Amino acid sequence: MTYTIGEIEELTGIKANVLRYWETVIPGFAPRKDLGGRRVYTERDFEIVLRLKHLIYEQKYTIEGARNQILHESEAYETHAQSMNAIRELRSELTELYFNLKKSKK
Repeated sequence: MTYTIGEIEELTGIKANVLRYWETVIPGFAPRKDLGGRRVYTERDFEIVLRLKHLIYEQKYTIEGARNQILHESEAYETHAQSMNAIRELRSELTELYFNLKKSKK
């Protein structure tokens, strides 16, 4: 699902000018634009807005602190994603070895 900037503003209570500002200071937060030049927010963008809202308005982070927290969380996710891919590859190799051993015993 995608959202317009007005829908994001309505859903989150964050004004459009603040959303546009966040686009300039938060790496990885850049809603794409449609052919008419209107911003199109994805579910991921919506989640980032909610996370920023929580960090800035509820946890009282500065914008820089919120940006650093978002970057840290992204890096942690990437680290886990790499680990998950490594586990999947290892599992695949072990499964292949298992079937090869099973075939060789026959």
